[in-house]
Amino acid sequence: MLSKWLDPALLLLTALTLLVGGAAQLGQKPDWASLCWAAGSVVMALILLVEIARRLARGEAGVDLIALLSIVAALMFQQTLVAAVIALMLASGRTLEFFTTQRAERELRALVDRAPRTAWLQEEGGLRQIPVEQIQPHHTLLVRLGEVVPVDGCLLSAAAILDESALSGESLPVTHREGEQLPSGVSNVGAPFLLTATKTSAQSTYAGIVRLAEAARRSRAPFVRLADRYALYFIPLTLLIAAVAWQVSGDPLRALAVLVVATPCPLILAVPISIMSGISRAARRGILIKDGATLEALAGVKQMFLDKTGTLTSGHARLQSIEVNGLADPDRLLSLAASIAQASTHPISQAIVDAAHQRQLPLSVPQDVEENPGSGLCGRVDGVRVRFGTLTFAHEQTPVSEWASAMLRHMDYLACSGSFIEVDGALAGLLVFSDNVRRETPQTLRRLRNRGIERIVMLTGDRLETAQMIALSAGIDELRAGLTPEEKVRAVQQGCLRASTLMVGDGINDAPALAAANVGVAMGAGGATASAQAAGVVLLVDRLDRLVEALDIARRTRYIARQGVLVGMGLSLLAMVVAAHGYLPPLIGAVVQEGIDVVIILNALRALGPSWGRRKRKLSAEHIDHLQDEHQQLSTVLSDLHQMASDFAKRPFAQAQADLQALVDKLQTSLAQHEHEDESALYPLLTRSMPGEDPMAAMSHAHREIFRLIHLLARMSRDFRSDPATTSADEVQHQLIRLDTLVQLHFEQEEELFRFLDWR
Repeated sequence: MLSKWLDPALLLLTALTLLVGGAAQLGQKPDWASLCWAAGSVVMALILLVEIARRLARGEAGVDLIALLSIVAALMFQQTLVAAVIALMLASGRTLEFFTTQRAERELRALVDRAPRTAWLQEEGGLRQIPVEQIQPHHTLLVRLGEVVPVDGCLLSAAAILDESALSGESLPVTHREGEQLPSGVSNVGAPFLLTATKTSAQSTYAGIVRLAEAARRSRAPFVRLADRYALYFIPLTLLIAAVAWQVSGDPLRALAVLVVATPCPLILAVPISIMSGISRAARRGILIKDGATLEALAGVKQMFLDKTGTLTSGHARLQSIEVNGLADPDRLLSLAASIAQASTHPISQAIVDAAHQRQLPLSVPQDVEENPGSGLCGRVDGVRVRFGTLTFAHEQTPVSEWASAMLRHMDYLACSGSFIEVDGALAGLLVFSDNVRRETPQTLRRLRNRGIERIVMLTGDRLETAQMIALSAGIDELRAGLTPEEKVRAVQQGCLRASTLMVGDGINDAPALAAANVGVAMGAGGATASAQAAGVVLLVDRLDRLVEALDIARRTRYIARQGVLVGMGLSLLAMVVAAHGYLPPLIGAVVQEGIDVVIILNALRALGPSWGRRKRKLSAEHIDHLQDEHQQLSTVLSDLHQMASDFAKRPFAQAQADLQALVDKLQTSLAQHEHEDESALYPLLTRSMPGEDPMAAMSHAHREIFRLIHLLARMSRDFRSDPATTSADEVQHQLIRLDTLVQLHFEQEEELFRFLDWR
């Protein structure tokens, strides 16, 4: 506690000695004045000496050595007033750093300080207050009004009204119903409720968040250490200028003036305040950055890898249908799968259990459960051997049947995923799930590209055909499907060899891949526990668009930190040159240096504020004319599409097969290529030419739907040629009509937009 308030105490001491000395000087007692001034400066010099010795013992250099030399030189030249002013300036700079750091750490301290210490345990004899460390799974806890949920648990009461702003930044209360999972760290703003603990305090969500917050408060970024390395050049340069000034002028006070204005507070203050301010700003927005090193790495990211489930998609998969192979009972299959799924935390497993609970199906305790991450689960339920997951996992070493092939094709067309179920060695059915792309995903990826992200890759264990539809809907640059967790790690490691890489996942199943990336980002507060070591960033709000904010904050913080160092050093060097020429006396130099310190600190605190706006650029008339010409060149393809959408089902079968294949080839080589070029080159320019963060969102959505429909028609064309029984002409024509209508509307909207921009 004493060391915490050392800097304010030093400011008080140096200010008092300066004032008392000034009073003595006015009272015609110069000896007493000199003694008072010397006393305050000697105390500051001794403290600096101790700190420098400790740093040298750790093998670190420190630019504050110049501050010590300036005080010692002033005392040697009997310039005690100058020494006292230098001491006061140093103490005030350190105190400013103390209070600004306290201000910057406020959000992080709030996360740590609100962690609950005790909880109310409900027992047969009543309630008993216990330390949170003693809570065990299956304990029943009472959370009263105003209290923080101590551990993750399942709500037993009918409802609970919670304030989740500490985790998500959302100010409005959220109502949860009986049976829902509650994260620790949220506050009860309604009636008291009961919950069953599902994790211990150390394993819970909020414990992971607190650990990350503590790491952020203790962090010392590489850029902070870089400021120390500047001392290797700054100290010799300062001594050289001081020596030359003394030698040329013969006046030792010039050397003293150079040392005074070289007092390196800009280097000492600029970077740590900027870094802590940036981390605090991120925490206020529900983005927990582990340390300064992570913040700097995030600022330099050039490519991004993303998991699919729970990252690009909502992660809340819903059971869409139960397909049976033969005469199996659908409810029986769901009950068997849900019984085993109870042993897994994967989102698909949770969706299966939720679906069984909604249908009020009885669940049994599974035995001998084994989980193959990314593939599936197996175990025994009531003496029955059950496997479910991917087709290769659930029905391994068995040829793919016609029923399984038809189900795979069905999932491809619907862009759904599914888990095949094998019961006692026989393929019994399929659970079909829908997990839609997050609403904010496409816009987020476009905004990231506008900020310089060069490559966006999706990594998933799902089948290629299913993952392709998600990739097309989201706007992914590259897709890698059917990956095991080990293959995901290798993909990230290979990416890191090309450029600085960001990996985004759910923080649980993707922990190895998160750890392999230059920066790992875990989605949602629930991933904080698993990601405490693997991920450097946790998005406490389960929204992908906060990733854009994290990138903006990191880059702006790095810019402000570098700006502070360069501007501070530049001003100090300028002042040193002026002092060397005799135009800046030591006493005035100390005041000038204090002014530089204040400017640097205020600049560093800008990292606490919102990011800057983005400049708008205008599109040239020649560019607009070129785009309109490209539309004219596509008129033939659009005419063929419109004609086939009108009469495809009436054409002779052989002709329909050939015509469809020819049209698909044209769509892929001309229309799709044109729209891809628009999306990657034109739309970023239009975005910078128009008001708003993402004015082209609706047009980009049309692009993604065009890509998806062309891809679907290509699949249907192959099936229509190889096995006509699986795909009817009417079904193909239906998709042709959808594509034709969409393309015509999209082109008309673009033409209208071009005319608007040309008019401007």
